[in-house]
Amino acid sequence: MDFPRVIAAPMAGGPSTPALVNAVSFGFIPLGTCTVAQAREWLAACTPPFGANLFVPQPEPLLADVHATATHLNQPIPEVTSDYATEYAEKFALVLEAAPAVVSSTFGCFSEEEIAQLHAVGSEAWATVTSPEEISEAKRRGVDGMIVQGPLAGGHRGTWNQHDDPDQRTLEELLVFATGPVIAAGGIRSAEDVARVQDTFDVPVACGTAFLLADEAGTSARNRELLQSDAPAVTSRAFSGRWASGVETEFTRANPNLPPTYPYLRPMTSGNDYCLVGADRGKLMAAPAREIEQALTP
Repeated sequence: MDFPRVIAAPMAGGPSTPALVNAVSFGFIPLGTCTVAQAREWLAACTPPFGANLFVPQPEPLLADVHATATHLNQPIPEVTSDYATEYAEKFALVLEAAPAVVSSTFGCFSEEEIAQLHAVGSEAWATVTSPEEISEAKRRGVDGMIVQGPLAGGHRGTWNQHDDPDQRTLEELLVFATGPVIAAGGIRSAEDVARVQDTFDVPVACGTAFLLADEAGTSARNRELLQSDAPAVTSRAFSGRWASGVETEFTRANPNLPPTYPYLRPMTSGNDYCLVGADRGKLMAAPAREIEQALTP
């Protein structure tokens, strides 16, 4: 796959829409948290070439952690309607049917069997990696390429083991470990950021935070307001139980280290602001996605 120099990264939970994907040269539609029906609709609405992103199934949360979190937050334990795998098997079947140019994984890597299935329908298999160990394992499994995510990423770190603290090597330090096709991601929000990475590494870059204020983004009105506020960004487990970067709130200050209890945690925190974003929000443009892409390209 010959990628453009700037790619729209997948932002689950609303911001990345088919309209945004179709507006840029190449974008990823995020299927990690949507329903199967939404995934089917979004895949059909995207114009090739495009990519699709899946969340690799995570271990079932410990019931002790669920109870402790509910007690800590003074909330009842919710009845959850989604499974721990976010209906991964059904969504994987959909991407095999849709056969987008690229299918990427987050929070883990496709199995060798899944990679072979993607190849059989003409899709490339890519993995999001955040450490030298993940880079090595993704290469061993035979992925076609890697999205190397540095520690300045907005939103969730793609760390495979949800209990691990993320690797703190810089994006540039991590890129040294990667061989073969690579996309650089994490902390790239301006043309200067793009040039800094591409002056040293001749690779495409994926930008997520930079597109949050795009006209086509599904970013909520409340989050657009938060994105343009002066509230700082913070990296915390408060958002989901996984390490993620977002707008600091009273809730994140009070709960910086919640355990990973997906899918129970979100209903217990639904009344709180939840805006995932990286630092340097002053660089963000409110404009059509195509104009943002052009502004990012050195």
